[in-house]
Amino acid sequence: MKSKIIAIALFAATVAIVALYPAYQGLGRVNPATDVAGAGHVNDTAASHAGRVDVVFVLDTTGSMSGLIQAAKEKIWSIATTMASANSAPEIRVGLVAYRDRGDVYITKVVDLSADLDTMYATLMDFEAEGGGDGPESVNQALHEAVNTMSWSQHEKAYKVVFLVGDAPPHMDYQDDVKYPVSVAMARNKNIVINTIQAGNNSSTTKGWQQIAQLGQGQYFQVGQAGNAVAISTPFDKKIARLSEKLDDTRLYYGSQEERVKQKHKLDAAEKIHASASPESRARRATFNSSKSGDANFLGERELIDDVSSGRVDLSSIDRDELPAAMKTMSATEQKTVISELAERRNSLQNKIRKLAEKRSGYLKKKVKESGAAKGSLDDKIYSAVREQAGKLGMTYEADAPEY
Repeated sequence: MKSKIIAIALFAATVAIVALYPAYQGLGRVNPATDVAGAGHVNDTAASHAGRVDVVFVLDTTGSMSGLIQAAKEKIWSIATTMASANSAPEIRVGLVAYRDRGDVYITKVVDLSADLDTMYATLMDFEAEGGGDGPESVNQALHEAVNTMSWSQHEKAYKVVFLVGDAPPHMDYQDDVKYPVSVAMARNKNIVINTIQAGNNSSTTKGWQQIAQLGQGQYFQVGQAGNAVAISTPFDKKIARLSEKLDDTRLYYGSQEERVKQKHKLDAAEKIHASASPESRARRATFNSSKSGDANFLGERELIDDVSSGRVDLSSIDRDELPAAMKTMSATEQKTVISELAERRNSLQNKIRKLAEKRSGYLKKKVKESGAAKGSLDDKIYSAVREQAGKLGMTYEADAPEY
């Protein structure tokens, strides 16, 4: 039995089929909603009971933005946790539009809205600040794609929001561009709020960013060139990160060959995060995954342990060919034993992570208060916008400060 359990663990990390993300010059698009396990479009009627938050970050990735890009890599998980802290425990979907300018390696790269934040984050990790340098950037194209190519929720109570982040104004001299007033009007028709975050103090950027926020019924913020994000390490980060990696190893997927290709994407993304992300970022990810809203990112779709243990799926109803390879030769009793043992291990790891996450949160709140780091931070500015704007749609955020 022990050897079979080990074989299953190996299966989770070494599914045979490898599928690479599409990479394009010009418009590069990754669509987790269709290409990644666990990221399919969730029925809006079902999601409406808990609420829905769709957030798209439109991020300038030219050379001058290196500090803020690094801040985004470190803070995206705590931002997601903050958004998940509404009383309704909403479903969180995140999308990304990275942009530069014509003549650069790419103009835009788009990652569609998805509850699979791991894949979005794995893509974000690859972005480096390069190019630009001539002042204005392709803001118009990036904003137009954010509004019109994302799989935005159709539910009337969904909080749909764009955060436009950059330090340079849009090119208004490109004749074949859709100018931002047109895109912002489209956003308003779709009930999408547009907030703008200016990095640095370029006065020509300020005027455009303020106008975009005003037209988009959003808020305008200005932060330092590096973003002014709260970045504090805690004594709990490394242990939470290690436990999170062990927790990910309890995941087993079943399904058709096509579904396993999608599942491999998700497993690859998690492996990349554990190999390359900082312990602090991995601790933030674990904190988000431990929330009710984080289940969709942690589990994905057709995760065997959760589906069977919860009673949603009868193990005997699953075609043997769709089971993990190591389980195909097991008896029904042995299969149930493996699932029970992994479920127990998962529950134990989740409890440990939640307890440590509470200690981490308390430590951070104390340090932030002592240092005064919250004042003017990217974290607090985003939270203030989310709390006000989502509140108009019935989502209540009671905390005085965001999660860090």
